Amino acid sequence: MKELTMSQLILLLSVWRLKDNAYGVTIRKELARVTGRKYPYGTLYSLLDQLHKKGCVSKSIGGPTPRRGGRRKILYHVTQVGREAIQTTREIQDIIWEGIPKRAFIQD
Repeated sequence: MKELTMSQLILLLSVWRLKDNAYGVTIRKELARVTGRKYPYGTLYSLLDQLHKKGCVSKSIGGPTPRRGGRRKILYHVTQVGREAIQTTREIQDIIWEGIPKRAFIQD
């Protein structure tokens, strides 16, 4: 089974949430919404490449944008390997966090 880093997990879940609309710009917006941080495109595409090499995402070419000269989008999709990696990572995190209260590290 494949394990994911936190960044890979967040990215893969973002692609999963976006379904058939997961391409660079929308993924970046979703990451910013979830984390409150703007990911540079270089970081985003590096993570997508890592996930593609692991077999967690597949790529397809979408249609061109409606404006004249619009480029085709590279769309990303979570694969079965990716879904299994998400599940494995979640199970590991559940075990690690078992018995620790959610607010254990916040001081009053």
